[in-house]
Amino acid sequence: MRVVLGLDIGTSSTKALLARFDGTVIAEVGRRHEVDRPEQGLVEMDSRIWWDEFTTLTRELLERVPDAEVAAVGVSGIGPCVLLTDGAGEPLRPAILYGVDTRTAEMLADVTAELGGEGAIRRRCGSALSTQAAGVKLAWAARHEPDVWARAARFTMPSSRIVERLTGEYVLDHHSASQTTPLYDVHENAWIPEWCERLAPGLEMPRLLWSGDPAGVVTDAAAAATGLPAGIPVTAGTIDAWAEGVSVGESVPGRMFLQYGTTMFMIVPTSEPTAVPGMWTTVGTHPGQPSVSGGMATSGAITDWWRRLVDGDWATMLAEAESSGAGANGLLMLPYFAGERTPIADPDARGVVAGLTVRHTRGDLYRATLEATAFAVRHNVEVLREAGVEVRELVGAGGGLLGRLWPTIVSDVTGLPQTVPSVTIGACYGSAFLAASLVEAVDITTWNPPSTVIEPDPDAYAAYEPGYRDYRELYEATKSVVHRLAERGRRSAPRGPDGGPRGGLLPGGPVGGSVDRSC
Repeated sequence: MRVVLGLDIGTSSTKALLARFDGTVIAEVGRRHEVDRPEQGLVEMDSRIWWDEFTTLTRELLERVPDAEVAAVGVSGIGPCVLLTDGAGEPLRPAILYGVDTRTAEMLADVTAELGGEGAIRRRCGSALSTQAAGVKLAWAARHEPDVWARAARFTMPSSRIVERLTGEYVLDHHSASQTTPLYDVHENAWIPEWCERLAPGLEMPRLLWSGDPAGVVTDAAAAATGLPAGIPVTAGTIDAWAEGVSVGESVPGRMFLQYGTTMFMIVPTSEPTAVPGMWTTVGTHPGQPSVSGGMATSGAITDWWRRLVDGDWATMLAEAESSGAGANGLLMLPYFAGERTPIADPDARGVVAGLTVRHTRGDLYRATLEATAFAVRHNVEVLREAGVEVRELVGAGGGLLGRLWPTIVSDVTGLPQTVPSVTIGACYGSAFLAASLVEAVDITTWNPPSTVIEPDPDAYAAYEPGYRDYRELYEATKSVVHRLAERGRRSAPRGPDGGPRGGLLPGGPVGGSVDRSC
């Protein structure tokens, strides 16, 4: 049976599947893992987890489907991340994660000035610098960890690291590169050599490919490690949100794709690269597919934190949140539990819960969490519209769609209809589709047709309107207080031996988690 393998390395788990060439999923497997937070504002991951889980999950899939003949491999992963490796490809320190890691916050103004100001950067890169910008994280490593940098030869992200291990090719997809701001020109679709050398001196930049391009073929060594056939093609891969977007056919102007995961990500295709204040201008998985994107620093991460804090189970808590009703019985939350990315770009923002009384239940708090993420989506939508970017409908994917309450709240708060596709697995399914595209002509509308459309309830939209206005006001009213709290948290956090941010070389010990989780 000819199949393709799709894999995604997420923030909290790695997921993999086998699919036939008609899009039918044959088997799904997963492993839970955790990121490391060595200090407030620092979020890292031991990159050895990525290959360890890839090999483990691939062999598990092949054992489950012994007659599977894997014809191609597609990969995706969290990003933009920065993993520095030496000339032999060995990691030199834990990988620095995407915008949830805010270590570069104090560098942004200086680097912006160094490159000629925000206007100069926006003209070439489409976006201003933020803690999401992987190029500034490379500069951070060069300037704060000179001993590590002296040994660094290359950098990869989770997807490109797997591609390198499978094929021996040092490549990066154009989309991931477009999030290495300010190193990539979104108009020329190319590295900016002078800025690469200024911020990442001496580093070899990877060869650029589009996400669905073949990066190479599985080597004999990789075949021995994974059980895959040698010689089969491997895609260049991409960042998980864009692979999820591929899985639902999101490349339609005016349609916002929502990734319901540990963090919430948003992508809106545009006809040309468009700069939107507070948002990110990127290129897509294929040529001629620019987009504006945004992301929350937390979403599913908050719901999981709350579930673990009260030792609840998902089904019960969702039922309690549903019975709480719109407005969560007078509770209002700011979901900035790890700072916030778009559109406020505030790494020192913090979570706030307003309106608490002794009458409130865990269902009310859970409902307030879901409503807070929906308010954040609406905030991003309004910023896009103010800049002239049309948003008329939503399409979702990811684990958060397993229950209908969350996407229903999002549609009611935004007033936008939301398509739920037949398959909501997400990034590993999109990666499988890109893999299949290497071998045969396939169509995502055939693979994953719409299942249902959630229409917004006009009465619910009106009921949420006062809460949304209070949400916008609450951030401004509490900003100075939470900034002071964030500073106190930094002063009280553990420090490294040099008094600076703790991080550095890879730790020893076991890697990865061992809990199965399906895609």
